[in-house]
Amino acid sequence: MPGIRTGGGFVAELSGPYIYSSALGDDQCVAGTYHVELDGWKFEWSDGMFQLHGYERGEVVPTLELLFSHKHPEDRARCQDIVEQVCRTGGYFCMYHRIIDSRGRTRRVLTSGDGIMDATGKVVAIDGVMVDLTSTLRRETEETAREAVAGATSTRSVIDQARGILMGQLKMNSDDAFQVLVSTSSHRNVKLVVVAAELVKLANSAGTHRYLNDAVAAIAQDSRMVESGRRRAG
Repeated sequence: MPGIRTGGGFVAELSGPYIYSSALGDDQCVAGTYHVELDGWKFEWSDGMFQLHGYERGEVVPTLELLFSHKHPEDRARCQDIVEQVCRTGGYFCMYHRIIDSRGRTRRVLTSGDGIMDATGKVVAIDGVMVDLTSTLRRETEETAREAVAGATSTRSVIDQARGILMGQLKMNSDDAFQVLVSTSSHRNVKLVVVAAELVKLANSAGTHRYLNDAVAAIAQDSRMVESGRRRAG
């Protein structure tokens, strides 16, 4: 199928939908190419552009009004400013924004293009591509959430183990053991999980287990110093 010819040759193929894979996963991202002649604002869209906006080819005629009607209301003004700038000066542009397709689904897209000038320096056309990043961004968000949950679970596990060690060594209940860890963390200006991890490491290593009693005694001393300081302050 023929592409769009510009001064630099063929730059955009406008037949079927373009599919771009993400380096962050196996999902494919729908993308489409477009070409706009600024004289009369004549649009040519690939099948992917229609698909991104929720249409089949032939269902609608792409126009400037249709294009901006699908921009998210919060992003529309900025997109219009960028297009107006390209129409004045030409050159490459790239913008991340949201569109709402004909079914009401919000897509997060990256649109890039190039303002093409004629021999006199007048911008006469815009060529570009729009890529749907929705699934990629969703996957990243889900992975970040899973990692955060896993990290929180790991942190709780380490603190619970340290609390159990103190309960056994100092013959105290769970709440008191936790408060000892908190007081030591405050006294040393070290994160609670770091104090707990050091204690657990000593307890679980054959080479360092003999130092466990000294570490527990030091933690208890830190806690007593914090409590003593609080009483004096009170």
